[in-house]
Amino acid sequence: MKRLPPLPALHTFLVTAQHCNFTRAAQQLHITQGAVSRQIAGLEAHLGYALFVRQARGLSLTREGQDWLPRVQQVFGLIEQGVREVGGHSATLQLKAPTCVMRWLLPRLMEWQALRPDVPVELTTTVQHGVDLRREGFDAAVVYGEAPAPGLQVRKLFDEQLTPVCAPSLLDGPVPLREVQDLARHMVLHPSRDEQDWRLWLQACGVSLPLQGPRQHFETLDMAMAMASQGTGVAIGDWALIGDDLRGGRLCMPFALKVRTGKGYYLVSQGRAQPPGLVELLDWLAGRASL
Repeated sequence: MKRLPPLPALHTFLVTAQHCNFTRAAQQLHITQGAVSRQIAGLEAHLGYALFVRQARGLSLTREGQDWLPRVQQVFGLIEQGVREVGGHSATLQLKAPTCVMRWLLPRLMEWQALRPDVPVELTTTVQHGVDLRREGFDAAVVYGEAPAPGLQVRKLFDEQLTPVCAPSLLDGPVPLREVQDLARHMVLHPSRDEQDWRLWLQACGVSLPLQGPRQHFETLDMAMAMASQGTGVAIGDWALIGDDLRGGRLCMPFALKVRTGKGYYLVSQGRAQPPGLVELLDWLAGRASL
């Protein structure tokens, strides 16, 4: 009987597969990039086949890696579920959320903890937009995308509404930003590499503007918003997620148009018996989203 692969190496594979990047996996695991690479190489040697294809701009899963991923996710989901269920449920609520919603979610969770210190919340962030509560062991999650499938308790937070944003200083600066055509003379900041958000908004404007001038791409919405607030350029963001920045004057909307994408943000939880305080937390967050 072949010896089972070591559990730490499987965990490293799981995190690396989620990011397809050794550097980001190392940051999440709090180890060096070299250590991640060595663990993956050791696991591949143990199994006898490659799990990743090394490419110039990152990694991609091999066919065997794709076959392994859901199995490893299931294993760690069962372990997490066992830790939480054996001996009673943890007093701390476990919440998962994508990084793109952090600008809105974190201030609300801090407010919740001040109001209800008796119901602590532990937040896990991820680049993934979905969740499998049964396998991953979270009490609830924020998910982004289309309306979740039936079988979960769902509370809608808000629809995604795209709009350009920038620092107020850009509006009347050396290169004023007053008309959509003025964007061609400014650095355009993209929260993703596919540039889909900008294309969608410009199409809704009915403006043919190729945006072939200076541009910068970011891995997350938060990074793009941070650069925009410093006056670096004009970013495209979700109006609902950056409300605090708009009210605080760190960002402004140079144009009034907000474009709905058909996607949104939802709070999801299991329909079965829920831990104490969870319903109150989710109802409270949904209420804050409606303000």
